[in-house]
Amino acid sequence: MMVIADHPITAKAHTNIALVKYWGKLDNQLIIPQNDSLSLTLDEFYTQTTVQFLPELSADEVIFDNERLSESASKRVRTFLDHVRQLAGINFHARVITKNFVPTAAGLASSASGFAALAGAASRAAGLNLNRRDLSRLARRGSGSATRSIFGGFAAWQQGQDDATSYAYPIDEQPTWDIAVVALVLNAKQKKISSRVGMRLAVETSPFYSAWIKASQADFETVKTAIQNEDFELLGHTSEQNAMRMHALTLSSDPNFTYFNADSIQAMNMVKELRLQGISCYFTMDAGPNVKIICQGADAERIRCYFQSSFGQDQVLVTRSGTGISISN
Repeated sequence: MMVIADHPITAKAHTNIALVKYWGKLDNQLIIPQNDSLSLTLDEFYTQTTVQFLPELSADEVIFDNERLSESASKRVRTFLDHVRQLAGINFHARVITKNFVPTAAGLASSASGFAALAGAASRAAGLNLNRRDLSRLARRGSGSATRSIFGGFAAWQQGQDDATSYAYPIDEQPTWDIAVVALVLNAKQKKISSRVGMRLAVETSPFYSAWIKASQADFETVKTAIQNEDFELLGHTSEQNAMRMHALTLSSDPNFTYFNADSIQAMNMVKELRLQGISCYFTMDAGPNVKIICQGADAERIRCYFQSSFGQDQVLVTRSGTGISISN
């Protein structure tokens, strides 16, 4: 028999950087993607969330970065909690207190760490004791990329065809090779076109969408092989190409749009200049203007200094492989 926790449950989950992107859904309600994807969990960016289901509450209370969210602003969280309540067979409302150590909705995958942490804390608080596969399935219902943040290091999201078969799994949770990411926070403001809207436009209107799916499936197998062989050049090159093909979908949608800004383009050109100088590094971008530079750890400090001279000290952060979700009773 499941028993609701009589005290708050806290979970911590890290964000991830997609090396092979998911961009578009087969099923919008279940958040089942059009293709497999693969990511690296990052240690510097994370969300910490505390949940308790309480009989005295008449509605869910969601406190985000010390501010209580309105009913409209907390809709996604409340919908997610409804799913947890259904799974657990309870009807209590919850108090959710969450703190983001990631710039929200700016292309640094804050929803990944956010819904992974919420899945971990809410499920345990509701009396569910899920294994990591089922946690990844649950997290997926809040945000697709959250399914991968259950795991550390390199993780993949299996497309699947239904709720039972679409989940993430680890590839290498504790990579021993020297890989780092230099994150450029070029704009921490909420983006004007959400990932959900951008994906829908691409699926429905881009004439290149089917080619993107085919190329991404090939990229997925290539990056898996690169990880197994610790082939940095192959991993970096394929990840960069995959990112640019994804962003080509935004430019070919109707109406067309882009997540790039002037700083994004400058940063990408600076990465190419570093390569001409003999420094092995590659860029990737999710749905936002921020650029992430994949590099070898030995070069991370030099790359950080190079970009700080153009964008400032606070905008350039070095991170490495992070751990999977942790849940404390």
